[in-house]
Amino acid sequence: MRRLILACCTLLALGGCQSAYYSMMEKAGVHKRDILADRVEAARDSQQAAKEQFKDALERYRSVVQVQGGDLEARYTALEREYRASEASAKAVRQRIAAVEDVAEALFAEWEGELEQYKNANLRRASAKELERTRKQYKTLLARMQAAEKRIEPVLSVLRDQVLFLKHNLNARAIGALQGEYRSLQGNVDQLLRDMQRSIDEADSFVRRLQAPLD
Repeated sequence: MRRLILACCTLLALGGCQSAYYSMMEKAGVHKRDILADRVEAARDSQQAAKEQFKDALERYRSVVQVQGGDLEARYTALEREYRASEASAKAVRQRIAAVEDVAEALFAEWEGELEQYKNANLRRASAKELERTRKQYKTLLARMQAAEKRIEPVLSVLRDQVLFLKHNLNARAIGALQGEYRSLQGNVDQLLRDMQRSIDEADSFVRRLQAPLD
């Protein structure tokens, strides 16, 4: 039910004030903690999709520069399409991370402000301890996500250059000149995939801890 409510309100969140969106969700019984968990999962899924997309783009690039014969125009067109898809994946990753940051900031600000409302000192200390633990775990997660996201642009930059070069130099000689670039691109993609997997694993751990009952 919670996921249905979140899905129904997504367009409102995209088009309006986030604070109003969170208030509306709160009235619907969906708290910022729930939204954070869902957005972390969405960010994780976008990184998983980006992993697959960049692997596909690397393989397409290999097919252009290392495979002999065939229709060069068709292979270039397929590579250009993979590059565009990689750009879209990168944009999705950035947007998902930004959405995580937004709700996390709102959650922690609310949580910290509400500590002053406690009359029971023991409960206040327990909540403050949980806030500190969750914030620390979130910082680790965000660092992983941002580290992986920073690896994307160098890969896109190389792909962009190669696609642009081939657009105006689609011949065997030009392709031969790019063969040496494959290993460098492969190294960049491999590092990106490793960083993304670390981010994905951290997201899974964060959501499990976020949804676990208090000790």
